[in-house]
Amino acid sequence: MTSETQNLELHTQNFSFHWCLDPQINFLNHGSYGACPRPVLEQQQAYRTRLEQEPVRFLGLELEALLDAARQELAAFMGANSDQLVFVPNATTGVNTVLRSLSFRPGDELLTTNHEYNASCNALKFTAAQTGATVVIAEIPFPLESIEQITEAVLSRVSERTKLVLLDHITSQTALIFPIRQLIRQLTAQGIEVLIDGAHAPGMVPLNLQELGVAYYTGNCHKWLCAPKGAAFLYVRQDKQDGIRPLVISHGANSPRTDRSRFHLEFDWVGTADPTPYLCVPTAIQCLNAMLPGGWPALISRNRAMTLSVRQLLCQQLQVALPCPDELIGSMATIPLPAGSATAASWQTALFERFMIEIPVIPWRNERLIRISVQLYNNLADYERLVEALKILHAEEQRF
Repeated sequence: MTSETQNLELHTQNFSFHWCLDPQINFLNHGSYGACPRPVLEQQQAYRTRLEQEPVRFLGLELEALLDAARQELAAFMGANSDQLVFVPNATTGVNTVLRSLSFRPGDELLTTNHEYNASCNALKFTAAQTGATVVIAEIPFPLESIEQITEAVLSRVSERTKLVLLDHITSQTALIFPIRQLIRQLTAQGIEVLIDGAHAPGMVPLNLQELGVAYYTGNCHKWLCAPKGAAFLYVRQDKQDGIRPLVISHGANSPRTDRSRFHLEFDWVGTADPTPYLCVPTAIQCLNAMLPGGWPALISRNRAMTLSVRQLLCQQLQVALPCPDELIGSMATIPLPAGSATAASWQTALFERFMIEIPVIPWRNERLIRISVQLYNNLADYERLVEALKILHAEEQRF
């Protein structure tokens, strides 16, 4: 079988039976909240049943070892040591945790970009308002022509007052894979700490956190890893862990135990909650690894190849230029829609209500962007239906 035939087969094959998604809806928005496969949900229910059968034993005696086991598998997948990771409910919590732990003062600059996720940007602005620091925004264009436009925009806004740089690994609105390895290296060489918001990265792109050398990295497990909602992690480099505290201070703060790190003692128990999303991360990793013969590398390659094919198709049919080089694309891609008078929100509503297509249409400056996401349950036919719907909406808009 040729590689072209294999690609066509993977682009048309239907894996949707693994998921609980409504078959009447053309779900093209994995990037927002992910979707959890049936075997993972079954494992979560098994853990929940076990918890409710004896809550005191489960939470008080069994949970710690279960968290350690889950963390070890996640660490192996992420190229990290398990003592560098803690579980948090989502990447936004991870960003807030680091920002609220660090100390800043008037005159300090906190650098980010105009592509930063709104929730994380709000956390940065809140921190600045509380400490007297200043938020500096590096303006990166979109569409753009090269990776250098990203690195140059960020590095040009660095000053002697820059204390922290917050960067998306993969941007939410514009779906760009930022060159974080290069940026981390150059910023760290200047003595500037870096916090990476990697909400979309785990399961979309290969990761080796040890090699990145970053001080702080947070990522979601419920998106491209397909774990249950409420599973994410915070990575803190060993030399930075003493300065990072959870948002909720609980029993670990004065624990006399010496058999575990303070980092784990504080983060592993912040009060009563449902820990089952964390415990199901290994099941999610194993489940998706088994869906294709080549495991995770094949899955990542398939999703990216299909994303590139679909964005090429959309741009051709809508007669818009490709907005960025292929090397900046993973399993998501954002495409500018043709100019028109209707709002992004009205197009998103029309796509769902008239065509049963779930996909984000995003306002960006004076443009409307549509963001495609590709997971195994999507195939080429899903996007062919999207193309036809977009052509209808555009034709209708042109008549008025």
